[in-house]
Amino acid sequence: MHKVIILENQKESCNEIFFLLFFVSILTAQDLQLPKIYKGSENITNWFMSEKLDGIRGYWSGKELFTKRGKKLNPPNWFIKNFPPFELDGELWTKRNDFENIQSIVLDTKPSKRWEKITYNIFEVPNAKGDFKTRISKIKVWLKKNPNKHIKIIPQFVCKDKKELNIFLEKIIKKKGEGVILKNPKKPYFSGRDKNILKVKKFYDTEGKIIGINYKKDKKTLKSLIIKMENGIIFNLGGGFSKEERKTPPKIGKIVTFKYYGFTKNKKPKFASFMRIRE
Repeated sequence: MHKVIILENQKESCNEIFFLLFFVSILTAQDLQLPKIYKGSENITNWFMSEKLDGIRGYWSGKELFTKRGKKLNPPNWFIKNFPPFELDGELWTKRNDFENIQSIVLDTKPSKRWEKITYNIFEVPNAKGDFKTRISKIKVWLKKNPNKHIKIIPQFVCKDKKELNIFLEKIIKKKGEGVILKNPKKPYFSGRDKNILKVKKFYDTEGKIIGINYKKDKKTLKSLIIKMENGIIFNLGGGFSKEERKTPPKIGKIVTFKYYGFTKNKKPKFASFMRIRE
C-alpha cells in the first residue's frame, strides 16, 4: 500500500473568503480573451498567426499592471513611464525557455533592476473599437508620440493555409518556442474563451492544484501528486519530476503547470508531465 496524504482543508476562514471574492471581482473586471485549442478542422484562411510567448501575461488597466489572475504587479516607475491611459494585454517576457527567471522578476513584490530584462509584448488592446488591425494601430500611434523601449508589439503574419501554419510552428519549435496563436482579425474585440482565437502547440499545458501526495514504499520518495483541475477532474501526476523534486516534492495547496497530449475518454490528461510550480 502506498501512503496517501490529503490535507486540503474544507473550512475557509473569513479572510480567505474575502480574498477569494476580491480575486474574482478583479478577474471579472478584466474579462480577458482566452484561446481555444486548435483541432485542425477550423477554417483559418487569412487569419493572423503569431508566436505564443511563454512568460507572465500582463494586463495594463490604463493605470496599473496585473497578471491574468488579477494579482497586482509592482513594476518600477521607469518601466511603465509613458504607458498609455488605455488598456493593453500582452506578455511580460525576456527570451524563449526562460519562464522561471521571468516569474522571479515579475512577481517580486519589490521591483529590482532585473526588470530591465523584461519587455511587455502586446497582442491586444482590450475594448478598443474596430477590427484587430485597427485596435493594434492604437498602441502603435501612441508609441510614436510616447516611445517606451520596454513595450514591443508581437509580429503578426497572415496565415494562408494549414501548411503555412505547420511550417511556422516548426520554426518556432526549433527555436525552443512554445507555440502559435491564431486569431480571426475581422472580429471586434471579444472577451472570454472563444473559437476566434486558437492556440497551436505540439503539446498542451494547463494548471492544477495539489490536493494530495502519493509516496513510494519508503514513505519518503514522491510517486505522484494528486491534482485537481479547474473543471473538477482529479488525477495522479507522476511524470516529469527530477530526482531532487521526488525527494522534496511541491507542497499541498500549490498550483502546478503540467503538459499533456490530449484527454482520455474520462477527460483525464494523457501522458501528463510536470513542468513547474506556478507561483
